Amino acid sequence: MLDLFVSKTCPYCIKVMNFFNDNKIDYAAFDINYEQNLKKLMTLGGLEQVPFLFDEANNIRMYESDRIIDYAKNLNK
Repeated sequence: MLDLFVSKTCPYCIKVMNFFNDNKIDYAAFDINYEQNLKKLMTLGGLEQVPFLFDEANNIRMYESDRIIDYAKNLNK
């Protein structure tokens, strides 16, 4: 499963979540407004920036909504 670090008010995060939902991509959203989620984001990615995708199965870590969407498009190919 994909881990997606987001802020509920971030338009780029909403864009990624809408894409995931529309395409039935399983993911877990972690709102960085909660301290434990922000700490995990900083450990995994190093920047206080969202959206951030962590795909543990493939050891992929990435920022930027368009890159995340492009990556997700190619997951099931």
